[in-house]
Amino acid sequence: MRHYPIFMDLAGRRVVVSGAGDTALAKLRLLLKTEAHVTVCGTDPAPEITGFAQAGRLELHPRPLRPCDAMGAALVYGANADPALDARAAAIGRAAGALVNIVDDLSSDFITPAIVDRDPVTVAIGTEGAAPVVARHIKARVEEMLPATLGALVRAGQGFRHRVAAWDSKARRVFWTRFYFGTGPQAQAAGHVPQELERLHGEGPAAQRGVVHLVGSGPGDPELLTLRARRLLHEADVVIHDRLVPQPILELARREALILDVGKTPYGPAWKQADINALIVEHARAGNSVVRLKSGDPGIFGRLDDEARALDAAGIDWHITPGITAASAAAASIGQSLTQRGRNPDLRLLTGHDVDGFAEHDWRALTRPGTCAAVYMGVRASEFLRGRLLMHGADPQTPVTAVENASRPDQRVIEARLIDLPQRLAEAAPRGPVVLLYGLAPRAAAAALSPDLQEAL
Repeated sequence: MRHYPIFMDLAGRRVVVSGAGDTALAKLRLLLKTEAHVTVCGTDPAPEITGFAQAGRLELHPRPLRPCDAMGAALVYGANADPALDARAAAIGRAAGALVNIVDDLSSDFITPAIVDRDPVTVAIGTEGAAPVVARHIKARVEEMLPATLGALVRAGQGFRHRVAAWDSKARRVFWTRFYFGTGPQAQAAGHVPQELERLHGEGPAAQRGVVHLVGSGPGDPELLTLRARRLLHEADVVIHDRLVPQPILELARREALILDVGKTPYGPAWKQADINALIVEHARAGNSVVRLKSGDPGIFGRLDDEARALDAAGIDWHITPGITAASAAAASIGQSLTQRGRNPDLRLLTGHDVDGFAEHDWRALTRPGTCAAVYMGVRASEFLRGRLLMHGADPQTPVTAVENASRPDQRVIEARLIDLPQRLAEAAPRGPVVLLYGLAPRAAAAALSPDLQEAL
């Protein structure tokens, strides 16, 4: 990081701009949003700059910058679009002890980032001049995220901060989270923000009860998280996560949050479900906002019901935030849909093994032409699956595609047929989570199947 981001207080301080044309105008549109005293020096000023001066918004000198103009200035901008004039402005500014910015020159003392203005909320975006188009793209996305009314809501809260100043940090954080991201926006739309602040305050810090969010982290790509999952991670006091949740997603949690790994290693050391339940309850009872983060969707082979029952028994509020399940990501990675008109009117989601060992299923139904199924945790059970399916009449040439680490940078697609599935998996030796897509081949490979098998599938 070459440029260290800071926010400078310009209230009542002088900012001098050398240049009065279009280049200067672009800077002035932002500077005039501050509380600085702005002085512009430059010949042939643009009409809009003249208008600013006539309205009393800035001081205009229609001549080149002089050393006396920069005395006592905090910032000096060189915005002449002329290298010689800008170099002269930089020398004058530095001699006066000011920080100097030459527009579009990275040798400047500071750079002006792209700004998202929701005063008093300000988001600054910089790329150190490497990719301005990226900064503009990020700015557009942030502007979409932040409603235009956010500034007014924050100002209303700002005037109320002293009322909760004596509360502990957790109680204050919960109070403001409930206001800004819960009831505050609705109160603002209805025109009764002060009343809502008083209502929340009246509940007191003791009313901030612990809550648990059972959240699906999706298949692993952080961009596939839901917006609600991201927000809950940002707000959580405690994050209790599975082994398959990758580090880039965990890094979205607050720095102050307690991050606990309760991962279960297949056929290896593992937390007992009862101990996980007890851990979740313990942290919720302490008044924390707990995110129980599960890979994929918490309602698909995620032991959600076990944890929900434990929370019900403890009298703790809980909510479910669904996630994209691995089967959807795996099918997308091979360009296929999980259902198709005329091929399969239903979709089966199966587990390769359960608490009692390899899982039994309706094998006869799975062998019907056109059947598609997504098999979770099926690598070690592949020989068992093949044997059961062939025993009940499945075509040995039925395609089975194994997708390892679906949606992640290290994703791998392993093509197989039912007859050689165990061998292909043994050769590939996958180490990450795998979904078996029974009855589906990658789109290009599916086109090469025999006509009879294509018709069946």
